[in-house]
Amino acid sequence: MDAKRQDAPAQLPLPAAAKHDTRASSTFTYKLKVTALCALLGLLYHCSSTSRAPHVGIGGNPAYLIKARNGAVATENIHCSNVGVDILKAGGNAVDAAIAATFCTGTVNMFSSGIGGGGFMTVRIPPSHPGESSEVFNIDFRETAPALANSTMFPPHSNASLFGGLSVGVPGEIRGLEEAHRRWGSLPWKTLIEPSVTLASGWTVQKELAQRITWFPSLMLENPDFRAVFAPGGTFLREGEVIKRSNYSRTLATIASEGPDAFYKGAIADSLIKKVRATGGILSHADLENYTVKVEHALQGTYRGRKVYTTHAPGSGPVLLHMLNLIERFPMTARTPLNVHRAVEVLKFGFAARTKICDPAFNNNTNRIDEISTQEFADRIAANITDDQTHPPEYYGGEYDIKADHGTSHTSVVDKNGMAVSLTSTVNLIFGSQVMDPETGVLLNNEMDDFSIPGTPNGFGLWPSPYNYPAPGKRPLSSTAPTIIENQDGSFFAAVGGSGGSRIFGAVFQVLLNLGWGLDASAAVEYFRLHTQLYPPVVDADAGYPADVLAGLRARGHTLAETGPLAAVVQIVLQQADGQIFAASDSRKNGIAAGY
Repeated sequence: MDAKRQDAPAQLPLPAAAKHDTRASSTFTYKLKVTALCALLGLLYHCSSTSRAPHVGIGGNPAYLIKARNGAVATENIHCSNVGVDILKAGGNAVDAAIAATFCTGTVNMFSSGIGGGGFMTVRIPPSHPGESSEVFNIDFRETAPALANSTMFPPHSNASLFGGLSVGVPGEIRGLEEAHRRWGSLPWKTLIEPSVTLASGWTVQKELAQRITWFPSLMLENPDFRAVFAPGGTFLREGEVIKRSNYSRTLATIASEGPDAFYKGAIADSLIKKVRATGGILSHADLENYTVKVEHALQGTYRGRKVYTTHAPGSGPVLLHMLNLIERFPMTARTPLNVHRAVEVLKFGFAARTKICDPAFNNNTNRIDEISTQEFADRIAANITDDQTHPPEYYGGEYDIKADHGTSHTSVVDKNGMAVSLTSTVNLIFGSQVMDPETGVLLNNEMDDFSIPGTPNGFGLWPSPYNYPAPGKRPLSSTAPTIIENQDGSFFAAVGGSGGSRIFGAVFQVLLNLGWGLDASAAVEYFRLHTQLYPPVVDADAGYPADVLAGLRARGHTLAETGPLAAVVQIVLQQADGQIFAASDSRKNGIAAGY
């Protein structure tokens, strides 16, 4: 999981100019150089973007509210926000920009995501004629358990689900991006990958990567596969130094020219299988070749008159809708102690509902999952929200212990035509399984750790969830909830989502509350947050959360723990009625959005 951020630098160092391979044929080389020049001039985002002056974000990092007229991209890395906007400017649509930005994030923020992982995306296709409705789809490209997986594959109390080849699920990212491109992309597939091919051949280490390298000294200094990239001289690469992922660049170039099948068959697949097997895994060629994505209309709900579209199970879209259904029963006109208490109670009921979710394809009774997002279910639960006190964890009805999931990255995009994408991708833990294939440069996920493992109850007496045990082809439970919101008249309002494991849907929920309390996009993302998930029975609070609100929570029986900035990271793009677009990336991960 993204660690709680304790650092509070006064300024964010300017991104240095990326090093480019002059032999590369990328049509975006010139634009990347322009981007670097803009950074050196102190603009930190597209020269054509406009922004208010940066304000101090959570943890002291600068945060930016980006204004645009034609389109915007919010990612966790300035390079990738700029790559996405380059695609929009070149005539691409929101799907094209999201694909290009996702490849970029997997290149420069490989600790969070990449082609060795998977995820979910929600895509809004705007109406082709006035008066018609949009269509909103969900693509599930979550990793799946290999064919040899079973419920007893991980011994209790071992770390085999965390590290090494056995923790690797079947990667789905390339297939997911391929499906989105096949259905809705407008620019050539190769064009969308070329900026990342160029970046991977050499760029400068940014603050976030420089920090995370130092968190894993044994991995970076003693594992030759990692040392060659992150500590080539026997010492950690530092911010501002050049990093090269040359083998990964070649892999991306192959996928760009030969198409997505090049990842799932042939030399790349051979190399990945060899590495996973050598590190104790069970991944097979058949697993790669048989992987498929799921495409369906997005799960739909409403919130205060707006339409909300999000992910189906095993994502946590149903939980987010449940929480919105509950909170809209209260006026929530201001951030008062009472209203924040109500929001915390809703979080607790949300986590209780999450314990009922799993891959629907592996459950005989999907009614348990289907009812979570309904108003009828909210009616039953809302009667249990008390304004004067909180309650012990068992009051909220959680059925089983659910393993906490981990890192991830999120990208939100809108284009000039109102097509929008909300996409969350992940390799799970920071640096995934800690298995990186040296021949292809691909860092592999450890998504198998998101399954529950049969064994003993946890310290609070809850047994692991049988709904979420591993099985061949099964997709593990996820906290991700990439979401798109429309106004009552069907026009686009926002694309929002987050990363940070089990804190994701609670963070998105609080950002939406903040918007309702009058905060702009950046302020809504940056504002102090709370987090609770029933067990342990504690509410984590960002240091600096208003004291009167925290006092009101304590008076109602909440046990609080004030800490550094909570780790969930949210990216959002939204559009006003006058067409003005705003975008914000979370400063908790040093993200900066871009637009034009």
